[in-house]
This record gives sequence, C-alpha cells and structure tokens, in this order.
Amino acid sequence: MTPEDLNATYGPRESMEYDIVVVGAGPAGLATAIHLRQLAASKGSEVSVCVLEKGSEPGAHILSGAIMDTRALDELLPDWKERGAPLRQPVTRDEFLFLSETGARATPAAFLPECFDNHGNYVISLGEFTRWLAGQAEELGVEIFPGFAADEVLYNDAGAVIGVATGDMGLDKNREPGPQFQRGMELHAKYTVFAEGSRGHLGRRLIERFQLDRDSDPQSFGLGIKELWEVDPAKHEPGLVVHTAGWPLDSDTYGGSFVYHADDNKVVIGFVVGLDYTNPWLSPFQEFQRFKTHPSIRKHLEGGKRISYGARTITAGGLMSLPKTVFPGGVLVGCEAGYLNASRIKGSHAAIKTGMQAAQAAFDALAAGRSHDELTAYPAAFEASWLHDELKQSKNFKQWFKKGRTIATLMTGIEQWLLPKLGIRNPPWTLRHSKADHECLDAAGQREKIDYPKPDGVLTFDKLSSVFLSSTHHDESQPAHLTLKDPAVPVTINLAEYAGPEARYCPAGVYEFVGEPGAEKLQINFANCVHCKTCDIKDPTQNIVWVAPLGGDGPNYAKM
Repeated sequence: MTPEDLNATYGPRESMEYDIVVVGAGPAGLATAIHLRQLAASKGSEVSVCVLEKGSEPGAHILSGAIMDTRALDELLPDWKERGAPLRQPVTRDEFLFLSETGARATPAAFLPECFDNHGNYVISLGEFTRWLAGQAEELGVEIFPGFAADEVLYNDAGAVIGVATGDMGLDKNREPGPQFQRGMELHAKYTVFAEGSRGHLGRRLIERFQLDRDSDPQSFGLGIKELWEVDPAKHEPGLVVHTAGWPLDSDTYGGSFVYHADDNKVVIGFVVGLDYTNPWLSPFQEFQRFKTHPSIRKHLEGGKRISYGARTITAGGLMSLPKTVFPGGVLVGCEAGYLNASRIKGSHAAIKTGMQAAQAAFDALAAGRSHDELTAYPAAFEASWLHDELKQSKNFKQWFKKGRTIATLMTGIEQWLLPKLGIRNPPWTLRHSKADHECLDAAGQREKIDYPKPDGVLTFDKLSSVFLSSTHHDESQPAHLTLKDPAVPVTINLAEYAGPEARYCPAGVYEFVGEPGAEKLQINFANCVHCKTCDIKDPTQNIVWVAPLGGDGPNYAKM
C-alpha cells in the first residue's frame, strides 16, 4: 500500500511534540540530550528532549574497540567516576607491531607517534558505557524510546526538517498490513539531531538532499570486525593495548588490528579493513580469521574461548571528508558526520564533544525563540575547539595510505611524531582524494583469486557461527530491510564483472549467489544482518540500499 492508501484506510499517524528529537542513543545522541537538560537546569528553564533508538535497548547495536579518551566525558560529567561509569581498566602499556607472515617488528616506545599513545585512557565496552550513559540521561528527564527505528525524515513546506517518523509495524514481506499492523508515530521537533553512527540511513538521505558533501572529499569508511574472548589468566595482562599493521593485508590495502586486554580475563580483538580496497576477491572476515593465526596474536587467545562477535563500519575520511553538519531544522553529530579520528582509532570522545556543541547551539536557539533554521553556531564551535585541532593534525592520515603502506608509515611518523616535536601540530600540506569507496574495485579478472583456509573451530570460525554469537534476530515475516534498486544488477554486473563481491565483503553471510552457472541469482539472508552497513557503502553499483528494519531487531551485543 502507498502512504496515501495507508492514510485513507488507517488514518494519519499520531504525533508527539518535543523541543528536540534525537535519532540514535549512542554516545553522540545521549551526550546531546544530557547537555540540553544540563543547560536547561542551569538556566531554570525547560527543554523537552526525546531519543529514539532502533536497538532493543541503548547499547544493543553499539560496537567499538574500544579505548576511551575521557577528555569530552570530563566536560560532560566531571564526576563520572563517582557516578559509577564503567571505566574500570586503565591502559597500562602500548605496543605497536608491524607483522610479516611469520614475524613481528615492534616500534620502540620512543618512536611511537602520539596517536598511538594511550596513556591515561581506558579499555572499555562501549555498549556497557552507552547503557550507563542512557541511565544518566533518564535521571535528567530525557525520554528514551528503545525499539523504535526512525524510518522517515519529515519536512515542512519550506523544506526544513521538522522531525522524524518511526516505521509502520506489522507489515508482511510484501509491505502489506498484516493482522498486527500499527501505524508509525511522528515526532515533531523544533530541531532534530541525527546521531545514527556510521552511514546512518537517514543521514545518508539528508546529505544527498541538502548536498552537504558538495565541498568535501568523498567520505571514506572502514569495516571493523571484533570478537570478545575469555582467556587463560596466565596470558592476561590487564591494560595491555596492542595495535598492528601489515600481514595479512598487502601493502596497498589500508587496514590494521587491535588487541585490548580488558578487566576480568577478557580480551577484545578486532580487525579493520578500509573499504577502498581494490581486490574483489578479498574477504575482510577471512582476513581477520587469518590474522588470528599469526604467532604474535594467537598467543593472546590460545586456551581461551570466544564469547561474542560483531561488525560495524567506521567513518574514517577525517577532516577533509567532513560534510556540512547543519541544515534547516537539523544537525549531524558524531560518526553520523564523520568526526572519528582514524589515526587514533577513536571516535567516542568526538561523538560526546560534538553532541555537547550541538546541544549548546540548539539551546541558545530555543532561548531566542528560533526553530527549524540552521544552527550555524554548532560548526563554528567545532572549528574553535580542541577537537578541530586534533582532527587537523590527523587530516592526511587515511589519504597517505592510498599511496601504500611504506609511504603512509613514513609520513605518519613525520606528521604525528617529528613535526609535533618541532612545535608543528598542523601539517603544512593537505592531501585530497576524489574517489568514493564503491568506485575502487578492480574487475575480478584483473586480480588473483584468494583461497582462504577452512576454519578450525578453535581459533578461526565461519560466518554463521559468528553471527550466532552476536545474538542477532530479525522477524522473518517482515519486509527485507536490504533492498535492491534493480534486482538484475547483482548478476548482470556484480557477478559478471566483480565475481559477486557482496558474498565476501559482508561479514555476516547475508549475501550469497545460488543456482547453476548461467542461472545464478542473489539470495539475501536479511535475518543474518548485523547492521554494519558495509553493503550500503561498498556495493560497486550502489544498487543495495539499507533501510530500517522493525525497531528492536538486529544484533544484541553483550559486553561489546
């Protein structure tokens, strides 16, 4: 049924009014909401704030390494320790390794660039932190609605954003109303804050509609895959932080890894592959499995047990790929916009900081009686902040890797080790790029096929057993949230020219080509989807479009 048919049959959607609506209960969205209520309390005024979260609870869809830099948290909640924030394990030691297939070369501590110095930071579960942060928001009077996916941006006649609508519930596979059908809800706001994280499906539409990236380099992304292990106490070094570069990726493919020793005999291990990779035979999931077999890595895990798995893209283009973050009636914050510092592999502090800056701009606008205009004070505050200075220092990091690992390693050392020692924190040169990640694949015939070993079920695993550990669930009677603009394209172009890369870049086994040679078709197992957004980014024809599934569906990450 069309929206017009639904209105005629079931009536218009009900609506609720707020001063501010926030889409996404991650660190950026929750920091926005918390700071708005803090500002209102300090001025003796009232600001109504609601937060929509598509996960079953705040933190259910949150995935990150993660090492927390507390600089922004110190500003948001200075007494976070007394409030019981789950930051229990300080970093005790940093190690950076360059891996060959069998060997490893450690970078001397004296030559470790600032971006890899984690002194004063904490090894955390970002999902656990997010759940705690949601509690702080609710104590301040923020209304949080988990299990409700924002499906549509609402506009007024002048084209300004006036809120969002949640998806209709109870649709069948053909998008027809079933017996449990319920209309979605409209949430109207004077300003709407979009904090969906990397490649948010509403943020993507807003960037296109308002041409927010018109003056920016194309955004660049990485796919991060992560496992949580419980390890032998004899092999556990609480607070140890290990990063690597090199094997198993070739020298022209951007990527690296992390091994973080958390508290309670837990180790998190992850692998990041830049989605600008060129070889269509490459599988980021399989590269991660191979990586764990390296002698310098397997020693951390042997005798342990894998207890959780997940995957998520990161927005890694940096300052030169940052779009305009304001438009009539709304703003982009956190990884929705792309504030992550790829050189530090950290975005949570940036998410919190930009959420606070957006909150200040929105609060001042409300106090002045404004609504539905551009909050220009927000990007102005960012440009005057320590976060802008930090991102300026790392502005070239990802771009150097497009020139190969050797040049990138040399220039990262110059820009983030040598120049700061000379008092120069902003490199006096700027690199630009013009190619989006989906444009980077070579034809399959131009590259050698990669044969990956079978998993051993002890250290290395297959995709389906991994997805099981993500506690992912989707009601299979609902419409598929992974949609195709043209159903013929996966076979006629992607399979014919690129050997069907969607079957390899997806870390959850969602896409597979079935049928006899010459009669193949793409099968989409959407129930496996962990909402990483890789397909929406890397599909070479941009034929796959990720839309919101039923609210509450997707992964339910524990301790991730």
